[in-house]
Amino acid sequence: MDRVGQLSECAGQEGSRAVTLNPQLEFLLDHYENPRNRGQIENPDAQMSWGNPGCGDVVTLYLKIDAEGRITDISFEGEGCTISQASASILTEELKGKTLSHAEALSPADLLELVGREVVMTRPRCAMLAFDTLKLALKEYRRRSFSPLPQRGD
Repeated sequence: MDRVGQLSECAGQEGSRAVTLNPQLEFLLDHYENPRNRGQIENPDAQMSWGNPGCGDVVTLYLKIDAEGRITDISFEGEGCTISQASASILTEELKGKTLSHAEALSPADLLELVGREVVMTRPRCAMLAFDTLKLALKEYRRRSFSPLPQRGD
């Protein structure tokens, strides 16, 4: 089965190539075949790898964050199905230039809007992989960036 067929099947459509693809499927397929922000960033401020052991999908996110808390660069590497890799591309495109607060405030409902409700509902673990990886990366970044206030008398 070709990638379009795999993606159509994932989204609940029959056949290997529909006469007219759903615009959301075309959008996902474009992000899979022409991923945005794919590749490693040297010396990232935040980095996290995460995967779905059941299906073998893996995503690593890299973030560069400036002193004002803005994501100046974000990229991903990974292997897996069309949906997991396209979702990573879509998410990085959404977050480049945004603040950490914006990224931290993203919800699963926001991802539904970005990636497409039908796709997320048919393959939620695949669609949510980059989102979950992002949340872990942000949590780790905040943990590492936290420096306790100096103690009085120090």
